[in-house]
Amino acid sequence: MQDETPLERERRAKVARWRSEGREPFPWSFPGRVSTEVVRTACARLRPGESDSAHPLRVAGRLRAVRVHGRTAFADLDDLAGSIQLFLRVDELGEAAYGSWLADLDPGDIVGAEGAPSVSRRGEPSLLVGSLTLLAKAVSPPPEKFHGLQDPEERIRRRYLDLIASPESRARFRARSLLVREVRAHFDAAGFLEFETPVLLPVASGAAAQPFVTHSNYLDEDVQLRIALELHLKRLLVGGLERVYEIGRVFRNEDLDSTHSPEFTMLEAYWAYADYRDMRSLVEGLYARLARRTEELLPDVPAAKEAARAFEAGFATVDFVEELERQSGLSGLLERSREDLRALARAAGSTVPDDSPSGVFLDKLFEHYVEPTLTAPTFVLDHPMATTPLAKRHRDKPGRVERFEFFYRGFELGNAYTELNDPDEQERRFREQLSQRGEDHYAYDADFVRALRYGLPPNTGIGIGIDRMAIALTGAASIKDVILFPLVRAK
Repeated sequence: MQDETPLERERRAKVARWRSEGREPFPWSFPGRVSTEVVRTACARLRPGESDSAHPLRVAGRLRAVRVHGRTAFADLDDLAGSIQLFLRVDELGEAAYGSWLADLDPGDIVGAEGAPSVSRRGEPSLLVGSLTLLAKAVSPPPEKFHGLQDPEERIRRRYLDLIASPESRARFRARSLLVREVRAHFDAAGFLEFETPVLLPVASGAAAQPFVTHSNYLDEDVQLRIALELHLKRLLVGGLERVYEIGRVFRNEDLDSTHSPEFTMLEAYWAYADYRDMRSLVEGLYARLARRTEELLPDVPAAKEAARAFEAGFATVDFVEELERQSGLSGLLERSREDLRALARAAGSTVPDDSPSGVFLDKLFEHYVEPTLTAPTFVLDHPMATTPLAKRHRDKPGRVERFEFFYRGFELGNAYTELNDPDEQERRFREQLSQRGEDHYAYDADFVRALRYGLPPNTGIGIGIDRMAIALTGAASIKDVILFPLVRAK
């Protein structure tokens, strides 16, 4: 290959030589392997200089480094559980095999090793190797641990190299996967059922967002990628499934920044015969659980320790309007005209279109004055009705809806309502949105309104961004650090 480096050509020549000798550099499996953690546990029973040849173990992983000291050599082998030192000796492998392996192995190779748990004289847990197996020859060398993959964009474009080079990155993505498992366990234990709803829709609704549009050749119709999970999950409540949730990808044809991605993972859950106060209790328990689990998974990450302490103490609560007026020094915001709110939002630096609804300007004011102050876990309650077309009106506060958002580290992690279930009111609000321009635009889903006419039980619902959840708990700097393969601009 023309673009290969001399080092890659040298490694490829080793592959060719192995095959010419009848040896397979890419075998099919390596049965019986255990994780490096099992070897370290076995070594804990031994004293420096001891080996347990009566209980051999097999490990497999990526070779990180080889250090030769005459008739002995040491190699570091990584797997998902961590690292173990391989101890190679001439008197264990034989003269010819020892020399051949040292000549053929390269950093980055995937190898299997069988041998005795052992502790070096310096106290290092090791595997005294009796046999080695090459499982995959790395034709391209891995990035150097400290110098190879410094470009943040390159880490995202070639995430596999980031994962090879960075144990911290591997640990963070492993933690994310296991935290999603915890989310499922929490909702399952509360009696919720998980379902899958469609990604391709005639009309994408349920959020204020611009959809991606594609075309069905068979139907000869344009279809849209979903921007939310809400409206189909609510249809399930109409059908008698009383506690439902979904964790799935949603797509919004909008900007990319440190907390937004056009493709992201959302949890939405809907709970019949309950209201937003019930959901607050469920969410508070969820985040206390997730924070404890994160600290277990990432014990050396300061942000994980901080989150465990913060969520253990519970959530603060603030009123949307009262807190906005307190932080901004403004008053009477609910009584102000759209033009007045637009002028205030402009003064606060907002650039949304001039013909946006008044609720958009209120949201932008809150984003400017209040959100940066919400560093501790905080429920923000009872938003103005103008901000939230799908929530039920507040039973005690005129002009408000029963809604909460919750914040940590200065950004929003989730959004919940006592849900609107009056079909006529829902249709009126949809049509009111259609008559207004601006970014706060909910598409009109006629079939959803039709479903409500058959009776949607009173219910509460929540949406939680899984990626933001991972940012908050692991201390990641950006949403791109918790999405394995985020969309990036082409080179």
